[in-house]
Amino acid sequence: MIKKLVKINLSTGLEARPVAQLVQLASQYECEIHMEAGEKKVNAKSIMGMMTLGLDMGEEIAVSAEGKDEGEAVQCMEKYLSGE
Repeated sequence: MIKKLVKINLSTGLEARPVAQLVQLASQYECEIHMEAGEKKVNAKSIMGMMTLGLDMGEEIAVSAEGKDEGEAVQCMEKYLSGE
């Protein structure tokens, strides 16, 4: 299992369009991917779950992944959330 804190650097934060793109990226991986903010932990492959986080630019989120391609998945999530 890999877990990493990532600062959100998307100008709109995690609104509908960025969340949809993030879920599409997460769905390309076989491993389980979760995002944690405060007390909430959601499946990164669930658009409804991700929408409940409602995070803005500058906030931090914990990205965790467990499974065969966990390293690649965390790296991809970090790159997307960092605005790269």
